[in-house]
Amino acid sequence: MNLARRLAAFERADLYVVITQAFCAGRGGLTILDQVLAAGVGIVQLREKDPTDRRLYELAVAFRRRTQAAGALLIIDDRLDIALAAGADGVHLGQEDLPVDAAREIAPDLIIGASSHSLEEALAAQEAGAGYVNIGPIFATATKPAVTPLGLAALEGIAPHLRIPWSTMGGINQRNIAGVVACGARHPAVMSAVTAAPEPGAAARALRDQIPSPLRGEETG
Repeated sequence: MNLARRLAAFERADLYVVITQAFCAGRGGLTILDQVLAAGVGIVQLREKDPTDRRLYELAVAFRRRTQAAGALLIIDDRLDIALAAGADGVHLGQEDLPVDAAREIAPDLIIGASSHSLEEALAAQEAGAGYVNIGPIFATATKPAVTPLGLAALEGIAPHLRIPWSTMGGINQRNIAGVVACGARHPAVMSAVTAAPEPGAAARALRDQIPSPLRGEETG
């Protein structure tokens, strides 16, 4: 799949689920993956910080088989090499990772996502060739407890300046997702709100129901 088709698939998708073993409530990441794919989630990120390269590669390949069969996009956190080796659709880069423009040169057909915590960072990622930027954290989150949440005002201040798709993350759950959607978020990203839920599939469906989508009628009709 080329970049244009991947970006089109990103635009069609709604909920963006990030899967990290440590936040799966004792269950395997692949078990959670199967449930969120069955719930119609179109974007999944594999985010693991500690495994060996071999283990991460093997896990990415397993994720790739399942996401490809379901017609969903697979994004790998941080590791462009693993994304390429596993045949993933993209990589998500933080501020301390490989620069976006360097990643774009190495992998012209992959979606390059970039974390941003300010308007300046978001615009820099956009100009460097990012396929999407993530704005966050919006609310307090256990994944980054030391980071001060940006709040909903950040979305209102950053999103109008972007020409590319954007996602938003950080403490989003069923109680507050309406706020980020009201700010224009079409691809809210979540982790524990789905992966740690008693029924991840049901949690994903409930969150998806809060995101307006022109394709929702096609899915249910």
